[in-house]
Amino acid sequence: MMYMDTPKLHSLCLAAALVCSAPAVAQVHVGQAVAVDGDSLEIGGVRFRLFGVDALEARQTCNRRNQIWECGQEAAAVLRGMLEEKPVSCDQKDIDQYGRVVAVCTANGRDLAQEMVRMGLAVALPEFTTDYVEWEDLARQRGLGIWSAEFEQPSEFRARDAESIREKRAMLEEARRREAARQEVSRGERGGAANVYYRNCAEARAAGAAPIYRGQPGYRPEMDGDSDGIACEPYRGRR
Repeated sequence: MMYMDTPKLHSLCLAAALVCSAPAVAQVHVGQAVAVDGDSLEIGGVRFRLFGVDALEARQTCNRRNQIWECGQEAAAVLRGMLEEKPVSCDQKDIDQYGRVVAVCTANGRDLAQEMVRMGLAVALPEFTTDYVEWEDLARQRGLGIWSAEFEQPSEFRARDAESIREKRAMLEEARRREAARQEVSRGERGGAANVYYRNCAEARAAGAAPIYRGQPGYRPEMDGDSDGIACEPYRGRR
């Protein structure tokens, strides 16, 4: 364990984990969400990662006043409480290498990343945005959350935690599978396969083809519930 009142330099491992490819279409995703841990949530089965912060992992513990504190569980519980029965809006920034949507998410008008940093349950990532640095400084000055304890940077915990390593490998494998499916669909499009047919959205998602835009192979009005030209979208709203 180490006290974190050090310059906010985060490991290259974390930077690599958040290397993102720019999305073709920036979207605002809206829906009911459930917390996965302190900086991850799901909407309609799609995983989101809060932009610009890194929260304690659910399995992570801290040392506070010589006692073990389940700080990771507390971080997840706090995010869960902010999501409870509230519609969440996530402004997509990127897609990371694990296939997660990286986004600024709000619930009941509150920026979830800002709230987690403000309460001392997440650290700011100034290499991505400086929006949360001041909130981290205030939390440290007030001795809130992790700033009253000894703790590992979440990135360092993930780097040595066997379960975290297995999870990341599984997510990478799934992301690669989906990319391979997308490339297969793309090859079919280039070959003039205009008669691509999906029986339903579940089949389109399994093939890694969703969402499907009007004019693309596989698009059918029957799968476009709100008639906005996008079939099999798991969320509402797009800009």
